[in-house]
Amino acid sequence: MKPYRSEYILAPGCRTHVRHWGDPKARMLLMFHGWGDMSATWQFVVDELKRDWHVIAPDWRGCGKSDNTGRTYYFPDYLADIDAVLDHYSPDRGVPVIGHSMGGNAACLYAGIRPDRVSHLVTLEGLGMPRKLSDQAPDRYADWFRQLRKPSRYRSYASANEFAARLRRDNPRLTAVQAGFLAQEFGVANAQGGVDIALDPGHKLANPVLYRVEEAMACWKRISAPVLLVTAENSREFKDFFPEHSDDFNQRLAAFANIKRVHIQDSGHNMQHDQPAQIARLIEEFIP
Repeated sequence: MKPYRSEYILAPGCRTHVRHWGDPKARMLLMFHGWGDMSATWQFVVDELKRDWHVIAPDWRGCGKSDNTGRTYYFPDYLADIDAVLDHYSPDRGVPVIGHSMGGNAACLYAGIRPDRVSHLVTLEGLGMPRKLSDQAPDRYADWFRQLRKPSRYRSYASANEFAARLRRDNPRLTAVQAGFLAQEFGVANAQGGVDIALDPGHKLANPVLYRVEEAMACWKRISAPVLLVTAENSREFKDFFPEHSDDFNQRLAAFANIKRVHIQDSGHNMQHDQPAQIARLIEEFIP
């Protein structure tokens, strides 16, 4: 595996862990992971890149080695984190950005808010969230109240091996080597001699603010970078969110002025694990 190095920077209200691969003098490539994940998720894609890159991948707030906030996580905070990362590493020049799932959603919004800062955009099944209706708002706020009174936790594991076995049950395409690496990177030793997941339980809190797809599409319409949307054949998450050829799906695609879609085979939602060589190839073909 290609070696990485760690660095910490300050984002608004949060110390953020950033993982680096490659020569700092090489062309920059930013990667943003999905919900419930961490920057180590990109290791297998980075290993397959053929060109020289300086890959920069932060842990979102409350994930991996970044600070926990101890409260509900709101999407505008993720956008501010992207802005802080770009302020730190490329304040004067647009760079290629890759995002997976939630990371792709955040990257798409940001690319429309600050189009000058993103030169190319690759989103791996990040096309927003399912549409919500305004009459769902009262129940959503009530759910949030209940969760604040009785917060939940992530389960612990007896060892990194048990955690790795759980990862392989969730995704049988993971090899033993991949699962072992992810469990080691994503696990934190606890006082009982077991392993906790490096995630703030605050991520389990329902966002009390409903997702507004019209606002997202207004941002997408302002993206000036070329966009590559990658979807996967066996992704239950994406199929559940956006039925193929639905009016909603087509409206979302139409909001992008310059978008190309590639559909890959033999992969679930976590295509950065299932087909890392194919994802690396698509990235390098898309970004000249």
